[in-house]
Amino acid sequence: MGDSRRTQQERRDAMRARLLEAAITVLTERGYAATTAKNVLSEAGVSAGALYRYFPSLVDLVIEAAEEIRRRQFAAVGERLAEGGDLSEEVLVDLLRRVSRMPVTGGWYDLLVAARTDADLRERLAAFTERYHDDIWALARSLPLAQRWEEPAYRMVVFSLVHLFDGEAIAAPLHPEPELEVRRTEALAALLRGGAIPGYRPVDGPTA
Repeated sequence: MGDSRRTQQERRDAMRARLLEAAITVLTERGYAATTAKNVLSEAGVSAGALYRYFPSLVDLVIEAAEEIRRRQFAAVGERLAEGGDLSEEVLVDLLRRVSRMPVTGGWYDLLVAARTDADLRERLAAFTERYHDDIWALARSLPLAQRWEEPAYRMVVFSLVHLFDGEAIAAPLHPEPELEVRRTEALAALLRGGAIPGYRPVDGPTA
């Protein structure tokens, strides 16, 4: 009897994971507007109605998809940090850029855009986003460079970088600027070091 119950639970877990993966695939490849119950079920290869046996609503599935996207992002960062080696400011800036360009991160951006006009999605994502930012901040505070900053200034810099790369990742497919990205990496690394941005020339007195 006990073995049977465990097997049934394992089947439920497997089906939830299958639906979750299907939702992430549809969201990432086709966008939030296409993330319908019909499309998710088709991607998962399961019958109509299966979704609601495992998730109270489609939005609940989407929120869980966002949680899984967050988990994969942090796993990628954790793997790189665990490697050690060169963790210079340039490396950390490049790591942040690479996470923002992960395919699944595109699904997160699509949710952010959709939430602007979808009140239900916006309300549901608000609590998730707060936890997401708490996780980003906890990770940022664990980095050695955090010791060189006063906390309010460091928090401002960290989230300025996060939002900058969010925007860069959204714009890059339409308007790639690889040379500018190289210079941006140098400038942002200098900012993290607390130094002047390369190329800045102070002007004495007011300009005409």
